[in-house]
Amino acid sequence: MGEKEYIVYLDDVRQNRYRHFHRTERGLVVTFCIQYEAHIGGKWRAIVRYDTAHGFPHKDTLHPDGTQTKETFPSYSNAEVLTMGQQDIWRNWKRHRRNYEREMRHIR
Repeated sequence: MGEKEYIVYLDDVRQNRYRHFHRTERGLVVTFCIQYEAHIGGKWRAIVRYDTAHGFPHKDTLHPDGTQTKETFPSYSNAEVLTMGQQDIWRNWKRHRRNYEREMRHIR
């Protein structure tokens, strides 16, 4: 069994980060949790998370009002969803942050 866990800052001012954890057994990804977090309003906020909680790989988009939008990937392996999630976060974190901040303005 192998585990990897790390955090990577996505910008020079360290206001956006990528958090990564995964566990493998016999070369297969058995569990993972990766997420994009932004420092907004003085605290770190999870905005997008891909994980295997509840026993299946899925994406949660977290909203400032405390709700979540879940997207499932029933025909994909854990490794495939892990890779999709990494690509989404690395390519789209700025858009995810803008959407979250826009939603924050509408709930005040």
